[in-house]
Amino acid sequence: MKPILLIFSTLLLTGCMNKHGISAKYYSDCKEYYDLQGYYHKECGEDDIVTYKAIGETGGKVIDVWTGREEKPKGNVW
Repeated sequence: MKPILLIFSTLLLTGCMNKHGISAKYYSDCKEYYDLQGYYHKECGEDDIVTYKAIGETGGKVIDVWTGREEKPKGNVW
């Protein structure tokens, strides 16, 4: 049990937690640009190790497996 906790804490503490997820840098490089119609775009989080969205989805799947719930169909099946 101790080696697992040691490995987990080492992996968790090697990255920086920013507003997008866990990354190697605290400030993630964002790509900012205007398109031809003049709309502003900002793309961030591509250099993240793990995003908070991925952590939430994985956590939900683990809980569903643990409790035995099956995935419900999304939307109309026809």
